[in-house]
Amino acid sequence: MKPISKTAFYCCGVRMQDAESANPVCGDVYAKNFMSEDGLRVFEAFKDETSPNASNVVRHRIIDDFLRAALLENSDLRIVTVGAGFDSRPYRLAGGVWIELDEPQVIEYKNERLPVEESANPLHRIPMDFATDSLEEKLAPFAGTDPVVIVIEGVFVYLDENEIIDVLSKLRRLFPRHKLICDLMSRAFFEKYGRTLHEKINDIGTVFRVDAVEPEEIFLAHGYRRRHRISIIERASELGLIRIPKIVLKTVLRTLANGLAIYVFETN
Repeated sequence: MKPISKTAFYCCGVRMQDAESANPVCGDVYAKNFMSEDGLRVFEAFKDETSPNASNVVRHRIIDDFLRAALLENSDLRIVTVGAGFDSRPYRLAGGVWIELDEPQVIEYKNERLPVEESANPLHRIPMDFATDSLEEKLAPFAGTDPVVIVIEGVFVYLDENEIIDVLSKLRRLFPRHKLICDLMSRAFFEKYGRTLHEKINDIGTVFRVDAVEPEEIFLAHGYRRRHRISIIERASELGLIRIPKIVLKTVLRTLANGLAIYVFETN
């Protein structure tokens, strides 16, 4: 079995660090459950990446907030998380029927550290080898025309344009009426602000593939319309994690503010 992606431990370590802080932004109290000795060693290289770590935890918080609002409207909403990693939302948020997909080694590890039966909400974990398995076959039992929210967090930055288009086409066939929550990074943001983090990501065996100048355009050209766009950097500033005045982000640092965001798309 393949090893667990080290980036999963990095993202989980950021949330663990946040949960143990005096004023948690995300408050993922389950994150520490997944941080083995190997995971802690992976995270050690990233502990001092203050701004990227802040962006990572704020990214998670923004998605949490969207899901909380959606669950208040429909407590039976189905939420599909593709590339779930060590996400613990089914344990932290009230309501929902949750479907998580990730590599078999991740699912096995999650089941050991945080069993499905301990979730207060219905939870299905589906092992999937993304290199060989069919996304459509794995999700076919849950397909239908009822409203669905799909979360793809921290994934698209590793896919090229054709791979993104392929994922979107499959999701639209499976779930004709869905909202897609994801994070996107522009090419300009990557070139100006993302290279230092990317060097460390590259050192642990993963590569960013930020090819599109404006990745949003891929979604708009393939069956989606944009409902919301939330700047991760602006939200981090509002939460006091990044000390940059909002006026500066709106003017001098527009590439920083606009280049990394959470998007909520809806099928046309």
